[in-house]
Amino acid sequence: MSTPASLASGPEGPHALRPLLDTVLHALSEGALLRQGPLPAGGPDAVAARMRAAVGDVLPDQGEPNALHTVVRALAETAADPADPFCTAHLHCPPLALATAADLAVSALNPSLDSWDQAPGASELEALVTGALAREVFDPGAGGRGGIAARQVPTALITTGGTESNQVALLLAREVHGAGARLVHGANAHHSLPRAAWLLGLAEPVVVPAPAGALDPAALDEALTALPGPHLVAATAGTTDAGMIDPLPEIAAVCAAHGARLHVDAAYGGGLLFSDRYRGLLAGLDAADSVTLDLHKLGWQPVAAGLLAVRDAADLAVLHHRADYLNAGDDTEAGLPDLLGRSLHTSRRPDALKIAVTLKTLGRCGLGRLVEQVCDGAREFAALVHDHPGFELHDRPTLSTVLFRPAHAADDTVAAVRRTLLTDGRAVLGRARADGRLWLKVTLLNPRTRPDDLAALLTLVEGNTPR
Repeated sequence: MSTPASLASGPEGPHALRPLLDTVLHALSEGALLRQGPLPAGGPDAVAARMRAAVGDVLPDQGEPNALHTVVRALAETAADPADPFCTAHLHCPPLALATAADLAVSALNPSLDSWDQAPGASELEALVTGALAREVFDPGAGGRGGIAARQVPTALITTGGTESNQVALLLAREVHGAGARLVHGANAHHSLPRAAWLLGLAEPVVVPAPAGALDPAALDEALTALPGPHLVAATAGTTDAGMIDPLPEIAAVCAAHGARLHVDAAYGGGLLFSDRYRGLLAGLDAADSVTLDLHKLGWQPVAAGLLAVRDAADLAVLHHRADYLNAGDDTEAGLPDLLGRSLHTSRRPDALKIAVTLKTLGRCGLGRLVEQVCDGAREFAALVHDHPGFELHDRPTLSTVLFRPAHAADDTVAAVRRTLLTDGRAVLGRARADGRLWLKVTLLNPRTRPDDLAALLTLVEGNTPR
C-alpha cells in the first residue's frame, strides 16, 4: 500500500495509484452489497445516520490508514445507483467504464485549462472535441439558415452542464443585442433559463404557452409581434418532465421572420444526433445560433460533460479576458494559445478527455446504438403501461421518458407511492405535473435494462399502490 502522501502524477504516480485503485474497487463492491438496491433504505435520517456512523470524525488529530476504504464504502453504501434498472427518476446516467477510467487520468495529471502551460495537450484535445461536436450540430452542408455561412466557423465550449450552457447562451445574446434583449421561452423551458435572465440583469422573460408540452409556434409569433425587440428565443429539445421536443423548424422560421436570435436547450435530446434512426427528431436544430448539449445524459459520461455549441465562433470574442499571469499579450503574440476566453471559469479540468475517449472508442454508430436502446426501452415500457388495466399512460414517449400513474388514483396517492418506494430503497421514480395531474416518471438511461426489468418495475409499483 502506498503512503497517504504519495503523489498521483510523476514517474511514480502509476505505482502509487495501483494498490489504491484496488482498495477503491473493493470498497465500491462491498458498499453495493450493503446497499442491496437502487437506493439505501430508511429515508434521509437513516441514511445520514449510516454515513455519520461509518465515517466518524472527518478530521481526527491522527490520520486513519484505512480511511480510503472506509469512506468510499460508506459512499457506495448510501448512494443512488444509476445502473440499477429501478433507478429511473432523473437524467442521471450510469457512466461508461471507459469514460470513468479516462477521467482517472485527468485527476492524476491534474491539468488546468486556464493557461496553455498547465495543459498543453489537453487544450488541443479540447479544441478537437468541441470542433467535432459543433460540426455535428451545425451541418456545414445544409445550406441556407440551417447551414454555415462562408465566414462562420462553429465551435463549442465545455461547461459544467445545461445550466451553465444556458447561462452562457444568454450572456452571448446580451452582448450581441445589448441589455435590452428580451428572453422569450416556452412554459416547458428548463428553470435555468429564467434564472439566467435574472442573474444577467435582463428583463422578466416572456413565457409562451406550450400546449401538450411543446412550445406553440403561433403563440411565439404573436408574442414576438407584440413585443419590442431584440429577442432571444429559447426552444427545448428534450424537456425534463416528459422528454418533449419543440417544433424546431417552425420555431426557427418564426425567429428568422422576426430577426430573433434562437437558442435551443438540447441538454437531454442532443444525444439523438448520434442515432441515424432518431436524429430526424432534431430537424431544425442546425438553424439555432447556440445549442446546449449534455453528454452526462444521453452520452453516458461522468458528471460533468456539458457543452454550448455556437454557430459562429466570433460570438465568443465577448468572453475574452486578460490576466497577465495567464495570457500576457506578448505570450499570445508569440504563439501561446489564449484559453481564458473558452470559459467563465479560471481553474478548469479537461472534461474533454473522457468525451474524446468515448467518441473515438464507440464512434457515432456505437453511441447511436446506446441512444436507440434506451429510447426503444421507453417505448417497450410505455406499451406495458398502456396494456395494463391498472395504469394510465400519459403519452407515447418522444425520447426515453415515460409518464404514467395508477388508474383512478388521486395525486396524493401517486406522491405517496413514490415516497414509499424511495424510503424502502426499492425504486427511484421521478414525478412530473402534466395536464393538471401528478404523474410518476421513468427516465431510461441504462442501455442494459431488459424487458423483464421493466415488467418487474411496473409490478413493484402496482404492489405498492393502495386499492
